[in-house]
Amino acid sequence: MLQIIIQGRGGQGAQTAGNLLAAAFFARGRHVQCFASYGGARRGTPVSSFIRVDDRPVRVRCDIERADAILCFDASLLEGRLLAAAHADTLIVVNSSRTVDEFAAGRPGYRVLPVDGLAIARQHGLGRIVNSALLGAFARAVGELPLDAMSSTLLEQAPKLHDENRAACAEGWARVDALLQGSAEGATR
Repeated sequence: MLQIIIQGRGGQGAQTAGNLLAAAFFARGRHVQCFASYGGARRGTPVSSFIRVDDRPVRVRCDIERADAILCFDASLLEGRLLAAAHADTLIVVNSSRTVDEFAAGRPGYRVLPVDGLAIARQHGLGRIVNSALLGAFARAVGELPLDAMSSTLLEQAPKLHDENRAACAEGWARVDALLQGSAEGATR
């Protein structure tokens, strides 16, 4: 079973991202459980979305305590309780303009892939809406959702700006692909 936590702040779209990711997995024939947890139910407070994906029906009904993957919309939330759910093999994709090396120095022992979702969103005419860019990045990082599956889900469920959302998703995918290819090349040297 793949267990995913999406962490953001109210208004950033973490819950929407969780629903879109769950829909993409479901469209691929997987069994999915998706639920959210809110802080003070106001803009800016921490919001978590939890997703479980399996080939069999998901019967577990508790919060995720040990995540296989984390998507963090705000790098300032990448601490404390969220990192307590991570272990050495947890893959963390974070919305940040910082580099992999900067995260490695500040948080040794974690596999962090930073993606500047805000820059990608702005580049593709989405303003501050980073969901599509981060979902593309996350789908590539996890490796269980092809780009066309994530892109199709965005096309079906995004209310507007279809071309912009698909382009941002593809750009997020490409940036993580480059990061992963770079780490693979570094490992073979």
